[in-house]
Amino acid sequence: MPDSKPARYERTYAAPAELIWTLWTTAAGLDEWFAPRGFETRVSDLALRPGGELRYTMTAIGPEQVAFMREAGMPLSSEVRKTFREVEPPNRLAYVSMIDFVPGHEPYEHLTTVDIEPAGDRTTVVMTLDPLHDETWTRQHRAHRGDELDNLDAAVRRRLS
Repeated sequence: MPDSKPARYERTYAAPAELIWTLWTTAAGLDEWFAPRGFETRVSDLALRPGGELRYTMTAIGPEQVAFMREAGMPLSSEVRKTFREVEPPNRLAYVSMIDFVPGHEPYEHLTTVDIEPAGDRTTVVMTLDPLHDETWTRQHRAHRGDELDNLDAAVRRRLS
């Protein structure tokens, strides 16, 4: 049985909140960092409003990830959809993802909330994630989100250098 409590990730970045918001809410920003290690993202649609959708293609490009996807019988690329529940510039995003890529499991919605908290020239991001349908998928999903937050730090550094 998966841990039924939401996971909370907190990271502080040496960047203004406006930059963090831009990286979270624009196609160019998301393409730069919004994928776990071994994957890349290409945004095809972004309607930043409650009820609006974010659509992107996520593609496995790393050898381990390609091998995992093939072993699981999953395609290397898949379209991902997220529907925004809350959009409060520049401090809060909440969205549901359709978990429709798990072989043998019925699709369901998954909630993620992102709070962006400015503190002078630094910004704290707090990401809260609901658990997935089982412990294995929950652990993997949470590890991917940690990777993404590391990628966000790298994107911030590139933008500010």
